[in-house]
Amino acid sequence: MIKIVSIAALAVAVCSCASIDTLLDKTKSTGAMTDTTTSINAEKGLVTLQSNHSVKDTADKLVSVIESKGMKVFARVDHQKNAQSADLSLRPTQVVMFGNPKAGTPLMNCQQTVAIDLPQKILISEDADKKVWLSYNNPDYLKTRHNIKGCDTEIANISKALNAISTASTAK
Repeated sequence: MIKIVSIAALAVAVCSCASIDTLLDKTKSTGAMTDTTTSINAEKGLVTLQSNHSVKDTADKLVSVIESKGMKVFARVDHQKNAQSADLSLRPTQVVMFGNPKAGTPLMNCQQTVAIDLPQKILISEDADKKVWLSYNNPDYLKTRHNIKGCDTEIANISKALNAISTASTAK
């Protein structure tokens, strides 16, 4: 059952979002991506975008975008709230877990160990300067981590989908 959920999450992410080419074309025509900073930290395997919203509003928008694409949100973890329940302090930090078997199953069929990183997770957090960031695992990092071979199309589709939903969630 967990495998099916994980696969579903990844499949939906792959199948239902706009392509990176569309997003890149927007960048070329406008000269910027609406005040959004994007970075890929190869060492950590993370793609990170700066959000134009609070952590809560970014997470709300992300959930809405995910559900509008037919994907399922499996969990939303509010780490700040959990820390407060233990009388601890933490800046706003939330993780949204989501997916679709149509994207994840083909990837797990290529290399079953990738299931440990599924369903997809997106972290939204506020730094010490009150800037809000959205981060997710770079699918190319997962490809290397799990030695996935023969699934370049699936990896590319997942990358495009994650970029599209993340960009939509962080934009003004």
